Amino acid sequence: MVEAAHNVRILGSGETTVVLGHGFGTDQSVWRYLVPHLVDHYKVLLYDNMGAGTTNPDYFDFDRYETLDGYAYDLLAILQEFNVQKCIFVGHSLSSMTGAIASVFRPDLFSKLIMIAASPRFLNSGDYLGGFEQADIDQLCNGIESNYKSWVTGFAPLVVGGDMDSMAVQEFSRTLFNMRPDIALSVFRTIFTFDLRPFLASVTVPCHIVQSSNDLAVPVHVAEYIRQSVGGKSIVEVMNTDGHLPQLSSPEIVIPVLLRHIQQDIADK
Repeated sequence: MVEAAHNVRILGSGETTVVLGHGFGTDQSVWRYLVPHLVDHYKVLLYDNMGAGTTNPDYFDFDRYETLDGYAYDLLAILQEFNVQKCIFVGHSLSSMTGAIASVFRPDLFSKLIMIAASPRFLNSGDYLGGFEQADIDQLCNGIESNYKSWVTGFAPLVVGGDMDSMAVQEFSRTLFNMRPDIALSVFRTIFTFDLRPFLASVTVPCHIVQSSNDLAVPVHVAEYIRQSVGGKSIVEVMNTDGHLPQLSSPEIVIPVLLRHIQQDIADK
């Protein structure tokens, strides 16, 4: 059931398992450039978050996925189903925080978390600058409700940091269009209303925080905020890339960085 529901695929072979979790509006295909570099040395587990266009929309439980806990429990169920005793978890955006939550529930299952474009809170509040005001989010939600197709056409280039002709923007548009609009709206609301800041201190698994230097959705200082807030070892690497999906838009820069973080642990100070 878990395997089919999340389109789980296991590729490659190796002692170490690398699990890849994708963010909002994408599916496991977002890892297309990374996977070929992993399969010779690692066992690679790919899956789709419930609600992605590749999953059965009938399985999407609007209450369960109102918080990121639902996604974290899904991840733990997948690891259990495939008897993964320990893994390196690479999470993008939404999934970076999903992995963090799952690692608090079951720290024994994770040797490290590699977080790409991660944010514990997208909304500005007090002296914390997450990047968005509530009015921005309301406007984006209204756009999804009123004309999803038109919204995607505007949103994809902004988030990816490219024009409509770019391969990465076309790819992100394709996976966004695959989502059912009511599910997209629900997931979008969940992401932009969560506040995981109080929870970061409970994350004791080593965190490798990888961030674009120019990301509309996540200001660079948020990566440093996460580094200082988590309870275990952590490191930040800011890449000279644009956009929120650098693994798709700038793979030639991002893939070597990810491989290095997968291969190397954070040195003891």
